[in-house]
Amino acid sequence: MKLVRFQSAAGPRLGFLDGASIVDPSYRNDPVFADTLTFIQSGERGRALAVQAIKEAPASARLPLDKAKLLAPLVPSTILASGSNYVEHNAEKSNTPISGKEPEFFVKTADSVIGPGDPIIYDERLSKKIDCETELAVVMGKPGRFIPVERALDHVFGYTIVNDVTARDRQVRQKDGVTWYELGRGKAFDSSAPLGPCIVTADEIGDPQKLNLKTRINGEPRQSSNTSRMIWTCAQLIHFFSTNFTLKAGMVIITGTPSGTAWSVDKELGGKYTPQPGMVAATRYCLPGDMVESEIEGIGILRNPIKAYGA
Repeated sequence: MKLVRFQSAAGPRLGFLDGASIVDPSYRNDPVFADTLTFIQSGERGRALAVQAIKEAPASARLPLDKAKLLAPLVPSTILASGSNYVEHNAEKSNTPISGKEPEFFVKTADSVIGPGDPIIYDERLSKKIDCETELAVVMGKPGRFIPVERALDHVFGYTIVNDVTARDRQVRQKDGVTWYELGRGKAFDSSAPLGPCIVTADEIGDPQKLNLKTRINGEPRQSSNTSRMIWTCAQLIHFFSTNFTLKAGMVIITGTPSGTAWSVDKELGGKYTPQPGMVAATRYCLPGDMVESEIEGIGILRNPIKAYGA
């Protein structure tokens, strides 16, 4: 099952993808379809009702996908993020003493979230080194604290894509041969978390550690990897973050990015680019006019343009 959120005349609505159309389940007047979070919290009852709603949807409840304005399928209360979680990405950049030894922990807020097609804002007053990172995002479905690794995936509702947009000149700090990260200002700002285009339920994804992941900028292939290259698996990250927080339905965990970032060619910030077969090395960071495509197998493609502030 694939969930979307789309703009209707009455405001944002939950929908379900069915081929080339979106089914608007509001025709059933059931409160379980009020919004994405309510649906996630409804559990198996909600899923059974959704299957029925899709099957029985009249033509009036169907909208052509190519005519719809998709929104972020969910605006999470919290985005818990793990950096430096791919082997090759660790090798291509300047590292801190803990890189690759324990998950790097930072947070993005709901204010960072934008949807498919929405612009990533370039503002030199914040950063001149805007970088993009395609990441698998885990959408929690069941609450839990101190969740064991072996039961962690039982708490997952589904998966989506997040572009972890990063201000590298805010993130990376170096002095006297020591590197450290300022993950607050470098990671959390307006439009720094494009999310979408849909949420795919966990049963359709199966093993989240077997998904191909790609990034293209202006059509050039920049990143290509597989989630099997994660240092800490989705299950291990759920366990890790549940030590600090009671994970709740609708929370999102983002799981790191592979090699191929613009950071990797930035020697000023410690970049150590290693050529990847078939990939095109970045010659610069993102600028207004660029189009970023983040693709993950089984989920789809999240597209966002870069636009100058005020444009």
